Amino acid sequence: MADSLSPDVLIIGGGPGGYVAAIRAAQLGLVTVCVEMDKTLGGTCVNVGCIPSKALLQSSEHFEFARLHAAEHGVKVTPELDLPTMMKRKDDVVTANTKGVEFLFKKNKVTWAKGRGVLKANRVVDVIAADGAVTSYAPKHVILATGSVPVELPFLRFDEQRVCSNVGALKIPDVPKHLVVIGGGVIGLELGSVWRRLGARVTVVEFMPTILPGNDEDIIKEATRILAKQGLALLTGTKVTGADVTATGVSVHVDTNGAAQTIDADYVLVSVGRKPSLEGVDAGALGLALGRRGEIVVDHQMRTNLPGIFAIGDAVGGKLLAHKAEEEGVVAAEVIAGQKSEMHYRTMPSVVYTWPEIASCGQAEHEVKAEGRAYKVGKFPFSANGRARTMAETQGFVKFIADAATDELLGCHIIGANASDLLTEAVLAMEWRGSSEDIGITVHSHPTLSETVKEAALGVLGRSIHI
Repeated sequence: MADSLSPDVLIIGGGPGGYVAAIRAAQLGLVTVCVEMDKTLGGTCVNVGCIPSKALLQSSEHFEFARLHAAEHGVKVTPELDLPTMMKRKDDVVTANTKGVEFLFKKNKVTWAKGRGVLKANRVVDVIAADGAVTSYAPKHVILATGSVPVELPFLRFDEQRVCSNVGALKIPDVPKHLVVIGGGVIGLELGSVWRRLGARVTVVEFMPTILPGNDEDIIKEATRILAKQGLALLTGTKVTGADVTATGVSVHVDTNGAAQTIDADYVLVSVGRKPSLEGVDAGALGLALGRRGEIVVDHQMRTNLPGIFAIGDAVGGKLLAHKAEEEGVVAAEVIAGQKSEMHYRTMPSVVYTWPEIASCGQAEHEVKAEGRAYKVGKFPFSANGRARTMAETQGFVKFIADAATDELLGCHIIGANASDLLTEAVLAMEWRGSSEDIGITVHSHPTLSETVKEAALGVLGRSIHI
């Protein structure tokens, strides 16, 4: 019979994937232990990623609205930035979330083993506590949820003072005079937007020809236009060749098509990607199969090549998304419990929490075109939506891509107000292999932003009403 030292399942890592796997396993009646070495549960997402960044994004959006747009609504204010209070609110939001996860562990009778987990042969896991004490577990199953870490540049090592990862960029003590963001992906654009709204000059340096590489081309064009208009300086097709770091700032050397220049900043955010972390896992010694980027290789049920060992989340690569990790955690727990559960990624949503937001699922138009598949496109602008006009949020559009013969939805791409929430309808439709007509003939409340989704779906059929 399973007990606390020989549980049914032990999870290494208490981030979104790990803690959700633990809760689901416990719900299914499995004796569950989750190993986490940080002082709080929640992993990168809750502590130094998704949650604190969205708290600052929300606060900075309020500040910018008060400063630039409130008067349009007949509200005259002169806002004053109180950065310490804003940072405290961010920390309070994080605390509420981490305490919430801890409460859920207690509610579901999940044991939190506090310490560093080390996977050994034959599914033995040593947990090394802060005082050096070691507790050995012999679980029937192990789920590796060890997450990811930010990629460093060899000439710009993180000190979290002047050269920041996402961690340091969340706690800069004063509004930078000039922040250089290296990397025009999600993290760079989100945190760059925070500090720009608060008064910083922000320059984004991206090696690829565009920001948000890999996204639908129409989305990239619109995002580039809007973000540049907001004040972000976007240097695409630009390589960082070196940097000089001092106690008061950083000089970043870049090259754009052979033209070299030096950009002086008081802070630099390096956001060139993340890589799988295998903390406590010696893959070579264990014989654990890894992919070419160092990710753990798993099948559609999150099984590794080692008996009884599963892996989920950023550690298995793919899109590094908290909600992806959560669903993988659920699948792993259900498979361990004997259920027929498996993971697929066809409708996995992605969101960029700039303003306006950017949200997508399924294939981009260039991907469908590359397959040689006949398709139709429907687009509808927010500027033609009544609710968007009342909100003064008329930037952006909704775009659907559907199979030309069957009308099955292949992709949805939104840039506009509340895009993250609007996308869910499309994800649900695509999950059930729905068509543009399915959404187009569904009654949507008026006036709502969701009508943009309906109209874009009707657009695939050439039937949009309000444009």
